[in-house]
Amino acid sequence: MGIAFFGRNGNRKAAASPANGNGAAAAAHVLPKDGGKLIVITAPLTETIDHAGYFIQMGMASLPIWLEGVLNNKYPNWRNVQRNEDGSARFMPAGARLVEAALLREYKPDDIVACYPDDLDKFLGPNTRVVAVTTHNPLGVTFAAGVYTSIFGSSKMPINSHYARLMFSKIKASPFRKNFQVMVGGSGGWQITQNDCLEELSVDCVVEGRAESAETMALFGKAIRGEKLPREVNVAHPTRREDLIVPDRRTTFGVVEMTTGCGRRCNFCVPDLNPQIDFPKDKIMAGVRANVREGNKLISLATEDMFIWGQVRTETPFFFPNREALVDLYTSVVNTPGVEHHMVSHSTIAPFVVDPGLIKELSDVMLDKSPIHLPLLSKHPRKKSITPLIGLETGSVAMAKKIMPSKGVPFSIDDWPSVVLEGLRIANENNWFPMMTLIVGSPGETDDDVKATLDLVYEMERRGLFAFLVPSIFTPLHDTRMEKQKGVTETRNLTPLQWQLIMKCWKMNMRPGQYSWWGPFAWRLGAIGLWLYKLRRLNGPGFTWPLLMFSSALPEKLMGWLGKIYVGKPLKTKTRRELIASVKPHYLQYFRADNGDFPEGYTPPAKPQPRVGEGLRVVAS
Repeated sequence: MGIAFFGRNGNRKAAASPANGNGAAAAAHVLPKDGGKLIVITAPLTETIDHAGYFIQMGMASLPIWLEGVLNNKYPNWRNVQRNEDGSARFMPAGARLVEAALLREYKPDDIVACYPDDLDKFLGPNTRVVAVTTHNPLGVTFAAGVYTSIFGSSKMPINSHYARLMFSKIKASPFRKNFQVMVGGSGGWQITQNDCLEELSVDCVVEGRAESAETMALFGKAIRGEKLPREVNVAHPTRREDLIVPDRRTTFGVVEMTTGCGRRCNFCVPDLNPQIDFPKDKIMAGVRANVREGNKLISLATEDMFIWGQVRTETPFFFPNREALVDLYTSVVNTPGVEHHMVSHSTIAPFVVDPGLIKELSDVMLDKSPIHLPLLSKHPRKKSITPLIGLETGSVAMAKKIMPSKGVPFSIDDWPSVVLEGLRIANENNWFPMMTLIVGSPGETDDDVKATLDLVYEMERRGLFAFLVPSIFTPLHDTRMEKQKGVTETRNLTPLQWQLIMKCWKMNMRPGQYSWWGPFAWRLGAIGLWLYKLRRLNGPGFTWPLLMFSSALPEKLMGWLGKIYVGKPLKTKTRRELIASVKPHYLQYFRADNGDFPEGYTPPAKPQPRVGEGLRVVAS
């Protein structure tokens, strides 16, 4: 039901219930004809929609509620969702569908419904015993939300958090609330427990773990029998691929799980704590066909690193991708009749350096079905591009050694800037323009660390490389190796260098949108206006010069000469050939001969090709 739980408190004021389940609210409630469903599954509306486009959800997760009007103007019909004939939700987040699929193994279909928050009254009744909620960001504390809502001012509640609280208020106000228990899972449940908001939101139990777990199903059984649930439960993650479920229903954005876990062991990451498992191809394709059958034209394979699929627990280390298996899988996905669009999920940058040939072959397969167009960047005939989510996190080798020492394997973390730049070069050459996250204000981060990251960002600019850079304030995630550590928690506490890093990233991000002379000018003029009106008071004096840099009010070289900003120093980095020469000798055998760049005098061994779709699996699970 859930994946991970971590976080910081949000604005309690908006969670005030409009009614307590008595009086006018109870009188207005219409009793469902069948007495209500035994189990009701729901999720915040803003996490459920997919018809308004991929980027609206990102905006709703990050922008404060007072900026909702901007999205309303851009997407006036975003609240218009589709329903099935029985009033149930036509599409739901993959986590909610996973709960539904797991429950259907033990309960009758007539006992279960997945519905939108606005339709809860149609299904909550005297027969209801469990309301299962899946949510990603109920209190507005994620990497992105933590920084961007804080930048914009006193109301730090993101749009998504506002709608999550509306959902919880509706559940709390039900006249049948005493009859059922509320279970919350998903990657945002940690926010509720860590901030002690269970009473406020009327939550009985927060579950950390997956719905397939027998322990999760046992919790539903207890609630249905009327037994009180524990406040917080950690359930075991399945360890065998045979035990993982792929829902047979339409999911938001056509999400179908591809892998769990990652294997690189970054200290700040929760999903990496899960077992490293890849789903069998037949299960993935069944999920793809289910989405198409129910009208979804978009598919996205969910993963922490797409490149480990087909290579988990094989004779080859997972960080050397199985090219044949990956190309075969993605070819099958995009060529499924009815699939018009396909979006990639998460990946890491090192595989781009390990196997450039794989990136080229995947580009040939996937580009035509990508819904993302970048006219100023893409060399594709229709200007399409592929935009995976990749963790950059820092350009400082010293900081990388502390928080993610295995991020670049098989390459040494000492060569992290080289891996990033070489990987990004290969990505861009194949029309991959990733969205790369950075962590600002990590525990122990010094000015030298920030300068090293700025050096890397400026080097990207010098070399004409491009990625969407998304900097976020450090968030101590629950259950990670860094959950007890403290970094920067508020944007007002950011140093001038940290502010410069954030604003430099967003200045570079504007490049793909510069289609006219007036667009960037209007944006920058607006930035100065916001600074004069509000932001200079909210974000402290360290924000001023980085904001002027972002708005291009003065040339960066001039501001650097005046000592107001740091303009970075050129980096001398390793080529792909030099990176390969620096790996541990026993890793050389796993590099593909058709990519070349082997050290002088080295002859790659002839190797049998892996079995397409599965890799050379040596452990059945």
